[in-house]
Amino acid sequence: MGVDGVGDGGMRRRGCTFRRNDFFPEESFKSVGNYVRAMMQTPMRLKDRVLTRSQDQTELVEMKARSNHEMKKTLNWWDLMWFGIGAVIGSGIFVLTGLEAREVVGPAVVLSYVVSGASALFSVFCYTEFAVEIPVAGGSFAYLRVELGDFVAFIAAGNILLEYVIGGAAVARSWTSYFATLCNKQPNDFRIIVHSMNPDYGHLDPIAIGVLIVITILAVYSTKGSSIFNYIASIFHLLVIAFIIIAGLTKANTDNYTDFAPFKVRGIFKASAVLFFAYVGFDAVSTMAEETKNPAKDIPIGLVGSMLITTFAYCLLAVTLCLMQSYKTIDVDAPFSVAFAYVGMDWAKYIVALGALKGMTTVLLVSAVGQARYLTHIARTHMMPPWFAHVDERTGTPVNATISMLAATAVIAFFTDLSILSNLLSISTLFIFMLVAVALLVRRYYSSGVTTKANQVKLIVCLVLILGSSCGISAYWASSNGWIGYAIAVPLWFLGTGGLCIFVPQAKKPKLWGVPLVPWLPSLSIAINIFLLGSIDKDSFIRFGVWTGFLLVYYVFLGLHASYDTAKQFESNRSSVEVDTKLNKVEEGENGQLSVSSN
Repeated sequence: MGVDGVGDGGMRRRGCTFRRNDFFPEESFKSVGNYVRAMMQTPMRLKDRVLTRSQDQTELVEMKARSNHEMKKTLNWWDLMWFGIGAVIGSGIFVLTGLEAREVVGPAVVLSYVVSGASALFSVFCYTEFAVEIPVAGGSFAYLRVELGDFVAFIAAGNILLEYVIGGAAVARSWTSYFATLCNKQPNDFRIIVHSMNPDYGHLDPIAIGVLIVITILAVYSTKGSSIFNYIASIFHLLVIAFIIIAGLTKANTDNYTDFAPFKVRGIFKASAVLFFAYVGFDAVSTMAEETKNPAKDIPIGLVGSMLITTFAYCLLAVTLCLMQSYKTIDVDAPFSVAFAYVGMDWAKYIVALGALKGMTTVLLVSAVGQARYLTHIARTHMMPPWFAHVDERTGTPVNATISMLAATAVIAFFTDLSILSNLLSISTLFIFMLVAVALLVRRYYSSGVTTKANQVKLIVCLVLILGSSCGISAYWASSNGWIGYAIAVPLWFLGTGGLCIFVPQAKKPKLWGVPLVPWLPSLSIAINIFLLGSIDKDSFIRFGVWTGFLLVYYVFLGLHASYDTAKQFESNRSSVEVDTKLNKVEEGENGQLSVSSN
C-alpha cells in the first residue's frame, strides 16, 4: 500500500506503490552526492540524535499527523483487559511449562511463574504511566524517544520488532503442535523434514504460515473487529483453563510433588528467565493507547487487571500439570493434552488442544495488532521508511506495517525451532522492559530547565549504582555459588535507590496516573529484569549481539540520516510557522494602533 499524498508532478497517488520516495524521500537520498555528504557528517549527526529528546506533544500531535489518517478510538478498559489476556495466555503456558518443568526446574515451575510474573507486573506499572501520559501507537519506542533519546529508542525499537516477530513465530509453531494433538498425530507429521539442514532449522512448518495469513486478514480489517473476536475467543479459552484445573486436580497425585525442586534455586530462576516469554504480549496493549477512548482510566485497569488474572491462572495451571504427572515424563510438545491421556482421560486432550489453539490464535492476533503499531510509529520518525507509517483511510489500520511484520514472522516460523525462539525472545523483552523502567526514573527525576546541574549529577550517580549493582548481582549469580558478591552488590542497589529517593527531588509529577512507590518499584523492575537476563544461555546472547550489530549498521547507513533530515525539516517548518504567527500578531497590533490613531 502506498502513502496517500502528492506524488511526482503534483499528481495525487494512492494504493500499492513501491517507488523510491515511498521509502527514502529524505534529502540525503536524493542523489549519490547527497548521500556521500551525509555519510561524512555521520559523527555530527549521531551526536545530535543521541542527545536530542522528543517532546510529549511532538509524539501526541506531530508524529500522528504523519500517518495521513488517524486510528479510530474504539477501545475501552474492558477491551484492553481482554486484549491483555488474549495477548499473554498462549504457547508460553501450554508449551514452555512442560519444557521447563521437565528439563530445568521440576514441579517448582510454579515458583518460576511467580518470579517472572512479579517482574512482568512491575514492568506493567512502568508502562501504564507512560501509556497514560503519551497515548500513542509507538508504545515503549515513543517513551524512550522522549526520555532517553532517538538512538537508544532505535536500538530498543529494533529489539521490539525482533520480539514480536520471534514471539509470533514461536506461537505459530506451537499452534501446529496442538493441532497435531487434536488430529492424533505427532507435530512432525505436519512438518516437512529437510535432513540436509540443521535440525534446529530443518523442520519446515507450512501450517504456521496458513495460520498467520488468516491472522493478517483479520488484523488488517478492523481493530474493533479484532477486539470482538479476541473477547469471544478469550472467554472460551478461560473456560478451557478452568476445565483443565478442575478436571486435572481430580487426578492429582501428591507423590509427584515429593521432589519439588530437583534443580534447586538456580533452576527456578533459570526457568523464570525463559518463562518470561509466557508474559510477553502485554506491551502490545500499550500500543493501542492511541485507539483508547479514555487512556487515564482504561489503560491502568486494562493492563494491571489482565496481568493479575494471567499470573493467577498460570500458577494454577503449573501446579495442576505437575500434580497430574511426574515432571520426568511430561511431554515437551503438548504437555497438558498428553497429561490427560496419561491419567486415563484421553478424551479430555481434545478439549485441551482446542482451548490451546484458541489461546494461541488470540495471542497471534493481539501480537499482529501491536507489532504493526510499533512499526507505524517508528516509521513516522523515518528511522524506518515512511511507507510503513501509512494508515488506511477506510479501515483505520496500518495495513503496510501489518502485512510486512507478519510476512517476516511467517518466514521465521517456517524454519526455526521453538527452543531457540523462546530464549532469544526473553532477552529482547527483558532488555526493553529494563530500559522502560530506567526511562521512567529519568522522567520523574529529570526535566530540562528544572533539574539543577547538581541534581543531574546525583541522578546519574544513582542510576549507575542501580544498574551496576543489578549487573553485579546477575553476573555473580551466573558464575558463583557464594555470598560475598551479594553482600557487596545488594547494599549498593539500596544505596542507589535510597539516594535517589532522599537526595534527588522529583522534577515531574504525573498529570493523570502514576506508578506507586517511585523510585523503589521501577528500580526493583530494573534489578529483576537484569537478574533474569543473567540466567539465559550464552548462545542466545550471541544471537542477540548479532542482531543488535545489524541494527547499528542499518542505523549508521540509513536510519540515522533519514531521521536526522526529517527532524531538521520538521524544526525548520515549525520555526517558519512560529515566525509567521509572530508577524501576524505584529501586523494585527499595528493595524489596531492605526485604527485607534485614525479615530
